[in-house]
Amino acid sequence: MKDSPVNLLFKQLIDFDKSLTQPVYIQISQKIINVIQRRYLTKGAILPGTRVLSQILKIHRNTAVAVYEELASQGWVEIIPNKGTFVLEPELKTAKIRANSLQVNQAYKYAETTGFPFQKSFHLASTIQQTKANYTINDGNPDLRLHPVHQFSRWYSAAMKRKTLIQKWNRYNEFSYSLFQTQLCNYLNATRGFHITPKSIISTRSTEMSLYIVSQLLIKQDDIVLVGDMSNYAANMIFQQAGAKIKTIPVDKNGINVTYIKKKFKKQSIRCVYVCAHRDYPTGVTLNAERRLELLQLAKEYEFAIIEDDYDYDFQFEGSAMLPMASADINGVVIYLGKLGQSLFPSFQTGFVIAPQNLISEANNYLQLLDKQGDLIQEQMLSELINEGEIYRLMKKNIFIYKQRRDSLCNLLSKHFKEIAQWNIPSGGLAVWLNFHPEISLIKLAEKAEKMDLFLPKTILYQNKSTCAIRLGYGHLNDDEIIQVIKKLKTAYNQVSKTNA
Repeated sequence: MKDSPVNLLFKQLIDFDKSLTQPVYIQISQKIINVIQRRYLTKGAILPGTRVLSQILKIHRNTAVAVYEELASQGWVEIIPNKGTFVLEPELKTAKIRANSLQVNQAYKYAETTGFPFQKSFHLASTIQQTKANYTINDGNPDLRLHPVHQFSRWYSAAMKRKTLIQKWNRYNEFSYSLFQTQLCNYLNATRGFHITPKSIISTRSTEMSLYIVSQLLIKQDDIVLVGDMSNYAANMIFQQAGAKIKTIPVDKNGINVTYIKKKFKKQSIRCVYVCAHRDYPTGVTLNAERRLELLQLAKEYEFAIIEDDYDYDFQFEGSAMLPMASADINGVVIYLGKLGQSLFPSFQTGFVIAPQNLISEANNYLQLLDKQGDLIQEQMLSELINEGEIYRLMKKNIFIYKQRRDSLCNLLSKHFKEIAQWNIPSGGLAVWLNFHPEISLIKLAEKAEKMDLFLPKTILYQNKSTCAIRLGYGHLNDDEIIQVIKKLKTAYNQVSKTNA
């Protein structure tokens, strides 16, 4: 029996990986199902007994029993006591396909390359880096551990039970503005100085989706898009993918240099200017009131759009947040991108676009293509959280925590980096712009840091002839983690500076 064709087949084709979270018996049963689907085993074929199967695959006999019980529960085999386990052909299964050119040991191989040409995109190359380090610095993300998990479990469950939810899904073609759109407008009007109705807003899954939709509407091949001289790499990728020619403009302590735009560009030569007016990305400086007015006037005169990305408006620690340029736009030149629920888990956050009604109407058409079904449960929950004031309360609680973390970070920077770096204590946001002087190799710094269990992704490193800086995000770190990160960063810096010396 050991040398039977079925036993040999199992030895060749059935394997599993104990490191996976999926149970071993499920992995094995799926492989056997695939063998049956490919007609290597036909109806009536007898499978090895559980004792033999456990010996072939080197698994516990109880696992072998679980494999056959799983197959039987799905109708792939029939277990007959004292006779054996036999292959069936269950109804409603997928069609069996077996390529004649394949050898048995190629049964689970899938093509690694296409048999046809397609256009590759350099602009969309992934910036994600893999690391095993326990400590990571990012560009300023919130701490997901602050998300009120138990409360949201109750709210989510309550939202799913609402009868009106099913009615909305069944009547998606009905044109009407949802409660969420109305509540979102009310919230933004109250907190950001807007005077909008649902006709002027769409909600999206993220700021990136918002920007993608806007870029598809605005940008044609070789259109000029102006960004700050370091700018947001993710936004740049989206603009380039849309065919834009990106030109950079200087950024100083007052934000982007609007006078530079007047000197270097002619009327109607610019398609749009991308700006993070509240806090420049990555430096964190705020575009002052005078330049905001200059930029609004210039956009009207030169006939270009302003894309105002207000990515961290909610995180303001001192003073009042500066209102968006879009709230003072009477000429319809500003497209405003924002987020709601940044203190929440990512699946509960939402992006939104505020713009003149004719552009929002077109943006809705794109949104229907990309995300027709939306997320009604998310919208239902956010509507209630806005209405009950929970969004605001949660934001205020988290701001208090983030301010403490900012202060802890800046105190540690003063202790360890005072003589070798410069930074400003930010009035908001979840990142500090740390500028090294004298300059060092940031790539070497990242390499040394990773050896000490601290990961510095390349997307937070900024180095050119005039800049040697890190966008040091701290929001995701608690006080103890901030202490460890700064110690490791300083040790890595010392090692790099010694090498340079």
